[in-house]
Amino acid sequence: MTTTPRDHKKSLRLRALARRDALDPVWRVEASLDMADRADDIGIQPGTIVSGFWPMRSEVDVRPLMFALRERGARLCLPAILDRTTIVFRDLVRGADLVDMGFGTAGPGGEAQVLDPAIMLVPLAAFDGRGHRIGYGAGYYDRAIDALHAKGMTPRLIGIAYDCQEVPEVPNEDHDVQLDEILTESGLRRFPPAL
Repeated sequence: MTTTPRDHKKSLRLRALARRDALDPVWRVEASLDMADRADDIGIQPGTIVSGFWPMRSEVDVRPLMFALRERGARLCLPAILDRTTIVFRDLVRGADLVDMGFGTAGPGGEAQVLDPAIMLVPLAAFDGRGHRIGYGAGYYDRAIDALHAKGMTPRLIGIAYDCQEVPEVPNEDHDVQLDEILTESGLRRFPPAL
């Protein structure tokens, strides 16, 4: 019986998420704070629009990093789920209420301005040493990145994960988008462009 790339990704996703879930919660907090200390490694210009995400389950808590980037002049935004296939990125304004976006995450409400990020902090389930990622299976980020490309934008894509989420190789599919970099507790790694 032949395993399809989709089935192989599902298996890799489940195993990587199990490893992430098994990490000590206190250690995860410390690792998230360590990643925030690497904000200078990302190197942004004041006014750069950076999309982050509100963490769910055992994801890296990227909020300390987002706020460190804000201190360096970034304008922050968060994904907002519009429907079963589409996310947009809404301005994250200090003091504004966040609303439930489903999946255990939150984001700015419909009154917030929609922004096009120049840098995207990308959540993921698993990644490999080439910069290929496995998301959660719904394709929201792949479609959002495609929509930015259709506008002539090429956002810098920085995956956010723990080292334990690395897998030997992610199967390539036509719709997959390669990351430019990945930030883990070990530091920021850059990947060569895909050929």
